[in-house]
Amino acid sequence: MSLENLSCQKSFGGWHKRYKHHSHVLGCDMVFAVYLPPQAEQGGKLPVLYWLSGLTCTDENFMHKAGAMRMAAELGLIIVAPDTSPRGADVPGDPDGVWDFGLGAGFYLNATQEPWAKHYRMHDYVVQELPALVEAHFPASDKRGVSGHSMGGHGALVCALRNPGRYQSVSAFAPINNPMDCPWGQKAFSRYLGEERSKWREWDASVLIAEASEKLPLLVDQGDRDDFLATQLKPEALQQAAKLAGHPLTLRLQPGYDHSYFFIASFIDEHLRHHAHALGA
Repeated sequence: MSLENLSCQKSFGGWHKRYKHHSHVLGCDMVFAVYLPPQAEQGGKLPVLYWLSGLTCTDENFMHKAGAMRMAAELGLIIVAPDTSPRGADVPGDPDGVWDFGLGAGFYLNATQEPWAKHYRMHDYVVQELPALVEAHFPASDKRGVSGHSMGGHGALVCALRNPGRYQSVSAFAPINNPMDCPWGQKAFSRYLGEERSKWREWDASVLIAEASEKLPLLVDQGDRDDFLATQLKPEALQQAAKLAGHPLTLRLQPGYDHSYFFIASFIDEHLRHHAHALGA
């Protein structure tokens, strides 16, 4: 599969690049960003952190705002940031034009309902197609970590819990921990997956953790001044589920922080170290 380079900027001795390619899984062209640390030019393969962004975001938000490249360069860690949904003229969005569903809001699941099922298969794209592409075109090893924010934090947790052995590390910032029980998740799940709630369980981290065959340690940071904390994010659901399942979870409630990239930038270095340690970077 060919890649079209869209841009290239040097950063901390490495390179931030954006690429376009055709996704067979999603049935449309997709754009992703990659940060290649300076070690990528020294031979050998490097571990990869896949970053999943939140509602309304593209591949650009994390790379521009998180301040992750300095530490990634120090650790020798490749970072890959995909888009948050399929895009294009043939891809349906929210019928009411609302920002929390459809374009920019793929929820990292595989839709089963029309008209969404044809394109909205972000889980298979993130877990299978994109890593295969990255590992074929860059000095990327099969040592993979996954992280994300908000909807992307939900995606990171679900990708890791549903795919034992696929990732060696996982973390999240302010994830949607229990989407079956919050307005964002209920809207997305009812449209993408249908009204049968038993199908929703397959995409809810607070449910999946009880059934996980691999107890990969989870690192979750959450700001206590996050406007969405009580209504949408519900970290207590994940905490309780992890406790009952005996699943290792480090949940840190960070005083004074909100839902923004100022919060992510404040703790991203610690998350990158968490992944680098697990990935042997």
